[in-house]
Amino acid sequence: MESVKGTTVQITDEGPTSQNAGKGLSTVTTLIFSAAAGLSVANVYYAQPLLDAMAQDFGISPSAIGLVVTLTQLGYALGLIFIVPLGDLVDRRRLVLAQGILSVLALVAVATARTEAFLFASLAAMGVLAVVVQALVAFAATLATPAERGKAVGMVTSGVVVGILGARFFAGLLADLGGWRAVYMTSAVLTAIMVGILIRVLPRQLSPNSTESYGATLRSIPVLFLRDPVLLVRGLLALLVFATFSTFWTALVLPLSTPPYSYSHTQIGLFGLFGMAGAIAAAGAGRLADRGLGQWTTGLSLMLLFAAWGLIAMLPVLLFLLLVGVVLLDLAVQAVHVTNQSIILARHPNASSRLVGGYMVFYSIGSAIGAISSTMAYAQAGWTGVSILGAGFSALALIVWATTLRLSAAEAQ
Repeated sequence: MESVKGTTVQITDEGPTSQNAGKGLSTVTTLIFSAAAGLSVANVYYAQPLLDAMAQDFGISPSAIGLVVTLTQLGYALGLIFIVPLGDLVDRRRLVLAQGILSVLALVAVATARTEAFLFASLAAMGVLAVVVQALVAFAATLATPAERGKAVGMVTSGVVVGILGARFFAGLLADLGGWRAVYMTSAVLTAIMVGILIRVLPRQLSPNSTESYGATLRSIPVLFLRDPVLLVRGLLALLVFATFSTFWTALVLPLSTPPYSYSHTQIGLFGLFGMAGAIAAAGAGRLADRGLGQWTTGLSLMLLFAAWGLIAMLPVLLFLLLVGVVLLDLAVQAVHVTNQSIILARHPNASSRLVGGYMVFYSIGSAIGAISSTMAYAQAGWTGVSILGAGFSALALIVWATTLRLSAAEAQ
């Protein structure tokens, strides 16, 4: 029981009371969670290679079309703060299914939008509902046994990263075949199919063991991170590694879309497929966290992340080295991300949804910082500037890890 500014916040570590909670997840069910998470998060990133087509269709100026990405990300951030924590208060099964059904409607609205205002409103709604991803991560962590929590989180999170990296390629390819609207309509159909599958596999009678009000639950999020140094450090690491991640993926299109490469959006999207290899390989980081090796897994991954930028910086010289760097970068970022979530979810199992929501706010801030600063760095110093920036974020994350090694005992699973 904690009290902050007169507000009593009850956090217990017994986990939710349910016939299904803590009894484990089958591999098939975990893979379905992973696929659903990847499909949902991809909705946030489809627009990136479609901006030109959208601007032409609606007669929107190049400067204003950036609102497509901004509003989607803003909606996602609002969903993290106001929807994800509901998983600690209501039936998670109903919450996930409701978001899935509403996502189908939002995707159809985007695909059929005829006015600029309706398009922007639909994209913002879609962003809000895309946070079903985090509900699935928290759901999986709750259902898994303590000994397999990291493994489950790792598999589901791998689906998230695959969705992020695959979205650009999928959107570019499908848009080339049927236009940008086909991307969102196809996603609506796939999401509807996934909702049907989730109706069959999501366990029933999951009742969170909480008597808190919605307002108290929201207020408890900063309390948790400010009062638990391990959570705060893991949040800071998330901010820095995703600033690195966003630095690379935001700026990559700039040199590759101009001579001597002059690649199309679809061709540039292929680079995401190389990143998938690293992201999938990092799923094992959750197993290491389950064994109490989360701190050292983090350190080794951050060293690898810093080294990856040495290869990425070689883009003007040898493209092959860039590809190797992409694999290493996504492997390292994903390993840290999985380890972070495994550790924070193990500390307060009964607050898993709000922990995921709060943690992902750090993620969003880091992504925004990386996106903004990378384009500025490229404008000032080209790809070398981007590489120095990414390496700088990586080095800072490594310093944060090294100076907080004393927390390793507190992280023991």
